[in-house]
Amino acid sequence: MANPEVILSGFADEGPVSKRAEEQLTMMSALGLSYYTIRFIDLGNGVKNVMELSNEEIGRLKDMHRAFGISISSIGSPLGKVKLIDQEDGTQNRYIPLKEYLENDVQRAIELAHVFDTKLIRGFSYYHPHNEDPWEYLDRAADQLAQIVEACARAEVIYGLEVEGDLVGADGHTLIALYEKINSPYVCIIPDVGNMEAKGHSPDSVYEHYVKMKPGVGWIHIKGFNNPANQAMLKGAEDRGLTRFIPVDRGDAGHEQVLRDFRELVPEIQNRLAPLGVPGVFVDLEPHVKGGGQFGGVSGVDGFGVAFRSLCRLLDYLEYDYHLTGYEDLSNPTP
Repeated sequence: MANPEVILSGFADEGPVSKRAEEQLTMMSALGLSYYTIRFIDLGNGVKNVMELSNEEIGRLKDMHRAFGISISSIGSPLGKVKLIDQEDGTQNRYIPLKEYLENDVQRAIELAHVFDTKLIRGFSYYHPHNEDPWEYLDRAADQLAQIVEACARAEVIYGLEVEGDLVGADGHTLIALYEKINSPYVCIIPDVGNMEAKGHSPDSVYEHYVKMKPGVGWIHIKGFNNPANQAMLKGAEDRGLTRFIPVDRGDAGHEQVLRDFRELVPEIQNRLAPLGVPGVFVDLEPHVKGGGQFGGVSGVDGFGVAFRSLCRLLDYLEYDYHLTGYEDLSNPTP
């Protein structure tokens, strides 16, 4: 039986501290990657979220993509990281009325997906009131997400729900319930072992929740986490965010169990998403090895390289196939 083949990608903004576009693309190209997820980037006018790029900046970036021979796997948008209810809950999370959100933020993410020739938008599942039961808000979240997904479907792009703490979809049980209620081929689930372990799930618990998510999985995010018992999360140097994220071939080995199972899921995902124009099954590295927080992370060029080689070692061990640009590609360019 042939090995499953995945496409490697990563959040390139985690590498260069400057987040300069040229440095991000240089790092990804040096590692042999042909895809990246775009989130924060500096095109000469300061660091911006991808949602804030001007048309001139987009044009310059597309020229760089052609020069580097690299493409965007997904739009790393912050969609869905807003309050579901306009209610004070002690957080700094914003509330935006749904009609305004659909007309502005959602439409902008869809436009960017078209401009950058990707079918995938990374998103989230809304913040319910802090410290309240997410199940109480599941129907309302599903209704609003269904309207976001409907807008994506009309534009033939896919909305990926990333699992993350403090959201309605913070685990496998709530995410699969949202997925089933939305009931569209243009929504999928993005597991992230590190996000779940950072919220106290053991490797066995993470696997249990991953199994619940399986019917809706579209691609996967990769970050490792060191989860010893009774050890608090710590702030990193220079307020870089929460520490204890690690390369995935170290620590608890939660990724080994999940990726061993994901290996068998790859052909099914490919068959489900290929008719929608997705080129393959992405394994997207978001390592956070020097710190991570609510809206991003930092690894440094060195840390990103360490995390990337760690991922490749684990994929080799589990007998995945993937392609990295090598000498043969460079010496035999496509006409």
